[in-house]
Amino acid sequence: MSSGETTNAPKVAESSMQIDRLLDTVIRQGASDLHCTVGRPPTLRLNGRLRSLATKVLEAEDTMALMKQIAPERNQQELQENGGSDFGMSFKEQARFRCSIFKQRGSVAMVLRQIPNRLMKFEEIGLPNICHELIRRPRGLFLVTGPTGSGKSTSLATMIDIINETLERHIVTVEDPIEFYHYHKKSIVNQREIGQDVPTFTEALKRVLRQDPDVVLVGEMRDLETIEAAIRAAETGHLVFGTLHTTGAAGTINRIIDAFPTNQQEQIRVQLSVTLIAVLSQVLLVRKDRPGRVAGYEFLMVTPAIANLIRENKTYRIDSAIQTGKKFSMQLLDDHLWSMYTKDLIDAEEMIDKGKNPGTLRDKVHAAGGTIGRAEWDEKDDEESSA
Repeated sequence: MSSGETTNAPKVAESSMQIDRLLDTVIRQGASDLHCTVGRPPTLRLNGRLRSLATKVLEAEDTMALMKQIAPERNQQELQENGGSDFGMSFKEQARFRCSIFKQRGSVAMVLRQIPNRLMKFEEIGLPNICHELIRRPRGLFLVTGPTGSGKSTSLATMIDIINETLERHIVTVEDPIEFYHYHKKSIVNQREIGQDVPTFTEALKRVLRQDPDVVLVGEMRDLETIEAAIRAAETGHLVFGTLHTTGAAGTINRIIDAFPTNQQEQIRVQLSVTLIAVLSQVLLVRKDRPGRVAGYEFLMVTPAIANLIRENKTYRIDSAIQTGKKFSMQLLDDHLWSMYTKDLIDAEEMIDKGKNPGTLRDKVHAAGGTIGRAEWDEKDDEESSA
């Protein structure tokens, strides 16, 4: 058994390595991701932690064979030319997977993220109730932010599904790759995949305004052109959902403004103050009370007072405005994490790891008579190394 394995590791048949058996194991165990790389057995991310499967250590020919079992020809070619490729795939009728294949040390590695077939409800993922009202707006920009793997896609899919079930809208999604499939209900849903249906996000957003959309979902606002196009779509009378890899509401607004040249930033502040309706920033945490994970949220609703802060370049005051905006369901991430900690849903270490101000949270735990364990040992190590 390799050093990465555990004695109670999930088992998978050890004959010729078949991707179907590995994916069956992912679904059966309820894992979020499958990692396949040379020098380690196939490994699951289970409740946020890595768990090696009790099977053979993968060699270069194994990862190559596994990749060829799932990757379309065009993605295999992109892997050879660019060193990596992303795509989505369905597995039987049980789940979809977002796949990333890439080269490392001259061999192939891959990570497959499970996308459940069943869309979750607002109550299940704990979204603020006011989101129900905001997604009925006819226009504006609604941003969902957070690090990779924080559940942004799940939250967005839930909001799109509510619109699809309850309103007559034309919904266009632009994704890389398509993750959750949405079927026509009360709304019409068209989903465009980068690399297959359209070459880039920018091109898709340039065309979307001619397609009579009511709602536009931008899978990732990754560059200046895409951010600019998303703001323009929101300005011209559409409800636009977008994602950014930022933490916190104020940080998200600063990230958008900083993407623009200095001579355009004042204009962008004005545009954002008018178009932005909400920022939902989230993290996923390992639960303490039972197996699984729970989402922690920071939520900003753009009121006239907050629009004024954005316009006047006073984003440093947004956090205090969120604290006083509880009647609009606003909350800071650390306040939500503290609430979950006091309800015994998460432990102190997880709260401090995922919080925006770990030092403040650590002080609050001590003041409440709590212990921190691992984080406290880290603190002692820091003190010893600096002594």
